[in-house]
Amino acid sequence: MVLTGLDLAAAAFPKRYAGKRCGLLCHPASVNARLVHAVDALMACKKILLTALFGPQHGIRGETQANMIEWQGFTDSRTGLPVNSLYGSHRTPTPAMLSNIDALIVDLCDVGARYYTYIWTLDVCMEACCGAGKGVVVLDRPNPINGIDIEGPLLDETRFASFVGQKRLPVRHGLTIGEIARYLQKQYYPKLDLHVVPMKGWRRNMYFEQTGLPWVMPSPNMPTIDTTLVYPGMCLLEATILSEGRGTTRPFEFYGAPFIDPFRLARVLEKFALPGVRFRPAWFTPTFDKFKAKLCGGVQLHISNRRCFKPFLTGLMCIYAVMRLYPGSFRWIKPPYEYERKKMPIDILCGTDRIRKALEKRCTPAGIEALYRKDCASFASVRGPHLLYS
Repeated sequence: MVLTGLDLAAAAFPKRYAGKRCGLLCHPASVNARLVHAVDALMACKKILLTALFGPQHGIRGETQANMIEWQGFTDSRTGLPVNSLYGSHRTPTPAMLSNIDALIVDLCDVGARYYTYIWTLDVCMEACCGAGKGVVVLDRPNPINGIDIEGPLLDETRFASFVGQKRLPVRHGLTIGEIARYLQKQYYPKLDLHVVPMKGWRRNMYFEQTGLPWVMPSPNMPTIDTTLVYPGMCLLEATILSEGRGTTRPFEFYGAPFIDPFRLARVLEKFALPGVRFRPAWFTPTFDKFKAKLCGGVQLHISNRRCFKPFLTGLMCIYAVMRLYPGSFRWIKPPYEYERKKMPIDILCGTDRIRKALEKRCTPAGIEALYRKDCASFASVRGPHLLYS
């Protein structure tokens, strides 16, 4: 079994912060191998003095369901500690939030995609702690979709930075959250005192179920390990009129709309011959979000070979198929989206406007991939010095 940074924290916590005041940034999936939450595990550790808690999008206990639902800080009834919201009035820790800590411990489960906002909460915390002279200790966790594969364009941070992508990462980055912290520290915050507690037993080619660790939803619409496989592509549906399956029991695996003929859509998608995935005609009725209580036609994605599956390309082709079949009904969602009020949601998700423009010009799958092939090769070399595992 893999041991996470949380499992090893008692033995591997940096001596310079032993007994010092520490904050903890965590969420529902911040549990050890025995399903003990990080708050309880660290409160029981004599080396660590917790004085404050911090929570990202969806809260420390999973309090909020959907995107863009803010929450405010409170006092934790179990521990008496202040809980600071980093997805409410503030997304960046304020000086007041950091005033009673010497270091911030971060224990967040990422899903391997640039859009997932937890890594950007980590980023703003690193920046704030660097400016305030506070340390950051990251308890590392697996990348659930392996630490090898890279896919999608690099973020153009001068034009398309947002809270679904603030720094220069590809969509599927192939890093653990500890490795992301190392990358951010070296590239952006060289004066930050960063310490990563690495995992034991994790290898880069592992998918989550190979770790032996329990799966706990890191956010309400990430219910299964299968969801993480499709998310790096199907999250793009959030930028369209199409339902990405929120409000069903298989979000991001279903997609569709009331105007879609499932069999017609499935035939077009199958003709693309996308690697590692099949498309089954399906109907679904979302209980919330887009098309609530309306019958939608669409497809369900079935991963046949995850080793060759390309989630980002698949998500783009899922959009393109509907654009081609239903040009009068398809449309892009306009801003605001994740605090961005001017730029198109699809452009900030992709990190560039080149992808949207290529889709609108009916670019082929091979042509789409060519747009970001060099980006992937470039990042593969850039990330090398920051890797912790073979």
